[in-house]
Formats: sequence, structure tokens, C-alpha cells
Amino acid sequence: MRTLATTYTFGDALLTVLEFAILFLWIWVAVGVVFDVFRSSDLSNWGKALWILFIIVIPYIGVLAYLIARGHKMHEHREEDRTQAEAFQRFEAGGRAPSGSVDDLAKLAELHDRGKLTDAEFNEAKAKLLA
Repeated sequence: MRTLATTYTFGDALLTVLEFAILFLWIWVAVGVVFDVFRSSDLSNWGKALWILFIIVIPYIGVLAYLIARGHKMHEHREEDRTQAEAFQRFEAGGRAPSGSVDDLAKLAELHDRGKLTDAEFNEAKAKLLA
């Protein structure tokens, strides 16, 4: 009579590790897509609801369709967030670049308009920029 220990080979263990790695990668991509859906300011609320419904009902096809249809937007959103975070960190630290203060002020206004900065944070950062 065979036991589990004798039938579970080293190759089976490697295959299990590979399956877990692929599962982890899939969850990472799916969560990134869901975050991007909610982060997208160019999608209406109905559009966001339909994408989320599509991703929940048919997960593999929904995520792959989103990556094909709006994958370029994911990269743009990530770059926008990165540049805005860097600009805000510069303002929080009290330093500013010698040139481009108009651009920095425009970025601050955009952060405020998107709701990422409160009125108090916006006014404080603007005061640091103009000082």
C-alpha cells in the first residue's frame, strides 16, 4: 500500500511552489487592477461599477480585458501619482526647486482638486512654495 509520503515527489513539490507563485502573481495583478479602477478619474462611477462587476463575475477574463483595454492608463496613473507624491514630499520638507514653481503650484492645485489634499494642507504647501 502506498502512502502520501511515497507518492509526493520532489517534482510535485516544485510544481506546488510554482502554482503558489502563479497564484500570488495573479492576486497581485488583480488587486492592482482593482486599485486602478478606483483611482481612475477618467472613468465615470458607472464605468467603475461595471469594471468591478466584470472583474468579480468573470475574474480572469475581466482582469485580462482591463489590462488590454486600459493597461496604458495604469502606467499613466502610476507615473502621475509618483510625480505628485514627490512634489508633495518636497513641499512637506520645506525645500523647493529653484525653477518650476509655477509647475509645482499647478501640481498642488491638481492634488487639491482631486481631493488628495485638504484645504489646510494645500494652503500650508502653497505658503511654503511662495515663501
